[in-house]
Amino acid sequence: MSTPHTDTTVRPRLWGTLQAHDAAALIDFYTGAFGFTATARHHDADGRVAHAELLWPQGAGGIMLGDHAPGRAWSREPGTAGFYVVTADPDALHARAADHGAQVVSPPHTTDHGSREFTVRDPEGNLWAFGDYPGA
Repeated sequence: MSTPHTDTTVRPRLWGTLQAHDAAALIDFYTGAFGFTATARHHDADGRVAHAELLWPQGAGGIMLGDHAPGRAWSREPGTAGFYVVTADPDALHARAADHGAQVVSPPHTTDHGSREFTVRDPEGNLWAFGDYPGA
C-alpha cells in the first residue's frame, strides 16, 4: 500500500488540465503572457507534447497540458477550459497579457463583491479570469 503525499506546503494543491492543438505554442504563450513557470515537459515519439506542467508563481497551483489526444481516457477538447486565477496585481497582469496578444473579453474592472479582475481568451480559445479575490 502506498503512503499518500502529505507535504502540501511544497507541492501545488490544484492542477487544472487542458489539451491544445499546439501545446508548445500555448506553453510559450502562458509563460510570456501570464507568467506561468514551466517545470516539466515530456514529448511522445512524434515530438508532440505529451505532458507539461506549469506552476502559477503566486500560489499553490498550476496547470497540466499536452497536445490533443482524442480517444484517450483523459481527453479534453482544445479551447473549452476556463480558469479563475488569483493575482496580486490584476491591472499589471492585464497589461502583460494584452501585450502578448491575449484577446480581452472583459477589461479590468471592480466587481460588486470588491474584486479587481479581468478576463481574456488564449490563442486556443480557453477563458482565463484573473483577479485579486482569494476566496472566502
